[in-house]
Amino acid sequence: MKKNKIKLPVRLILLVIISLFVISFIIIQLARVLKNLNYFKIENITLSEPKERVFDFSYLKGRNIFNVDLLKESKSISGLYPSYKKIRLIRILPNRLFIDFVKRKQLAYIKLYRNFCVDEELVLFDVPEHLEGSGLSLPQAQPADLPVITGLETKIFGAKSGRKYYIKELEIAIDIIKSFNKNRRLRDNKMQRINVLNADSISFYLSGNLEIKFGQENIKDKLDTLSSLLINLKNDLNNIEYIDLRFKEPVIKYKNAK
Repeated sequence: MKKNKIKLPVRLILLVIISLFVISFIIIQLARVLKNLNYFKIENITLSEPKERVFDFSYLKGRNIFNVDLLKESKSISGLYPSYKKIRLIRILPNRLFIDFVKRKQLAYIKLYRNFCVDEELVLFDVPEHLEGSGLSLPQAQPADLPVITGLETKIFGAKSGRKYYIKELEIAIDIIKSFNKNRRLRDNKMQRINVLNADSISFYLSGNLEIKFGQENIKDKLDTLSSLLINLKNDLNNIEYIDLRFKEPVIKYKNAK
């Protein structure tokens, strides 16, 4: 039995190959032409940030918009402005760039050799200009209703803006602050500062300088206990020196008590 031979349409295949080659050549040449046209040279750069901030991106002007590596430029610019979580570059044809600054959201302030903000990702960044000189140098200060983290002076050395710090005490402080903010029963209370000198012996202070002694375990449950205590003791809070939640049963220390 003879096998049927499959005849390939050689001419058709050659025609397709030649056509693809010609189309590719045309596209390459067209791309080269477009990249050299003045029509696509960057003339305007629009920023998402307020105009009063000083950002100089004039070095991008005059470049062909297709020759700008958006990802590379984004990373480079982000290194210059670490106070922002992300910086995106977007092409707006034919000749404009839009630079979008995504701000970091400060969760608290950290008192070190100078003051920093910190977000929930443990990234330190510079205090916004409008809060500088607001009294943050004082441990009890509470600018913008955010707590001040103290006690990390011997844990973080030479802190730099834009860097993430995997410090156990800092992670605990952030976890406590986040859980505190999520607890609806604590919404009427303000955490002024939190001291995390020792991971097993933490203290945070509420309005009126009421000290809450804390530990690193069962944070959510302890805050639920605290919320119940604050409600039950609301008429007597001014007479309380501290509430200690490090043990199975809370300990309440009254002022001037022996």
